[in-house]
Amino acid sequence: MNNALIARKLIELRGSKSRETVAKACGISVSALAMYEQGERIPRDDIKIKLAKYYKRSVNFIFFAHDEYETCTATNKKGDE
Repeated sequence: MNNALIARKLIELRGSKSRETVAKACGISVSALAMYEQGERIPRDDIKIKLAKYYKRSVNFIFFAHDEYETCTATNKKGDE
């Protein structure tokens, strides 16, 4: 998992909503959400599910999809050299 990419995705998904709004809806603290959005921590699986439901996205989309993209990009770059 790439903490920085997950953090960026969480921030983009939150959009103009406040951290307080999202944290309250997901049953987590504002400080925990801030740490996820700053790439300092990765949420537990149950929190991943709550965030995914709140944002109406899959857990895979938020927390794992970028890994596959990075692998493909790295492979393509090596093949282009």
